[in-house]
Amino acid sequence: MALDPKKHEMPTQAPEVRAHNFNEVALGYTAEIALEEANRCLNCKNRPCVTGCPVNVNIPDFIMKIKAGDFEGAYQIINETSSLPAVCGRVCPQETQCESKCSMGVKFEPVGIGRLERFVADWHNANATEKAVPPAPNGHKVAIVGSGPSGLTCAGDLAKKGYKVSVFEALHTAGGVLVYGIPEFRLPKSIVAKEVETLKELGVDIETNVVIGKTLTIDELFDMGYEAVFVGSGAGLPNFMSIPGESLKGVYSANEFLTRSNLMKAYLEDPVTPIMKGGYVAVVGGGNVAMDAARTALRLGAEHVYIVYRRSMEELPARREEVEHAMEEGIDFMLLNNPVEILGFNNPDDPRDERNGFVTGMRCIRMELGEPDAKGRRRPVPIPGSEFTLHVDTVIMAIGTSPNPLIKNTTAGLEVNSHGGIIVNEAGLTSRENVWAGGDAVTGAATVISAMGAGKVAAKAIDEALSAE
Repeated sequence: MALDPKKHEMPTQAPEVRAHNFNEVALGYTAEIALEEANRCLNCKNRPCVTGCPVNVNIPDFIMKIKAGDFEGAYQIINETSSLPAVCGRVCPQETQCESKCSMGVKFEPVGIGRLERFVADWHNANATEKAVPPAPNGHKVAIVGSGPSGLTCAGDLAKKGYKVSVFEALHTAGGVLVYGIPEFRLPKSIVAKEVETLKELGVDIETNVVIGKTLTIDELFDMGYEAVFVGSGAGLPNFMSIPGESLKGVYSANEFLTRSNLMKAYLEDPVTPIMKGGYVAVVGGGNVAMDAARTALRLGAEHVYIVYRRSMEELPARREEVEHAMEEGIDFMLLNNPVEILGFNNPDDPRDERNGFVTGMRCIRMELGEPDAKGRRRPVPIPGSEFTLHVDTVIMAIGTSPNPLIKNTTAGLEVNSHGGIIVNEAGLTSRENVWAGGDAVTGAATVISAMGAGKVAAKAIDEALSAE
């Protein structure tokens, strides 16, 4: 039978429908589609796809199980190395990782590895009835700071080896960026809750509303009997442009905007926390977070949403799939433009005017691409005399985040770099004895799967260190 040169399309909600609801956009493969896609796998002996996976999922093996119709067997293979398969199948950039190494991709489209992983995880969650069984305890205690992808991965790997693991989360819900940062239409929160519940079944304790550095310090965790600490606190400190008008009402960081919507459910009719809805919205930035913020604003009732990005489409860092979805939904991409000032309403004749201090527009300047920068991307250069005003009611800054300095400031001997990232060695060990770190707390904002990889590396190192003791 001839191999299909193209991967099977992912069924999705129609753009005109999904733009007005928070239901998941991608609907997932059916069993029939999954079997057809699995049959495109060549089952290469050298397994190049595995080298592209930060958590080393045995990709050919789980696809072979799908071919045989053993979907639960496929899940168990993934579960050997990944604690969050249903999450990874949805939000990992497979096109630049495992699928970029796929041998089918040399002449044709690569196998839809991510879509198959999602199918297998969803099948397991819908059909499996047995709970995870915790292993025999080994007598060691480890504390995890943060319940994002790096923390949950580290916790899962250690729990499977018999460690007593406690995860301390600052917010009221476990999941970190998976629950506060990624919208429901890309990653349903029920999926995250299910993955967290599986870890609890393995014996992992999740303590919410605990801010390490305030409620407890890392020193106090050691006093409580924990022999090792993993810091996976993420990068929740938003960056701004330091341009005039950023303090106006109606200017949000993407972190705040998405947290209010995703975690605090600000889209409800009577929300606990308010959020500006409707009008014209500008999202500054071109990454996945910018796409999430723009598409969320649209679903909250915005009349028109702009993506304002200083480079061209070729340099846009967001996943192609997310960009395509945003375009299909009507998001307006204003490329090669950069904000220079946010404008606000001011009525000096009536200081009681309720419109005072609110955003009325954003002054931008057109850009052109010059010589490459240190990362190889052509540097955007302003075009003199090209300034113009974009009339908007809300501005969302999605230009990156940095690690929160709280842990650094309350932990003696913990070295950080100039960007606030915790400095670690190749095993994730910090400058502080028996303190490891990984994910965005080290690298700054990056991908879910890279954070998971860091959690996995640290878990292995912690196990080796404590086993040796």
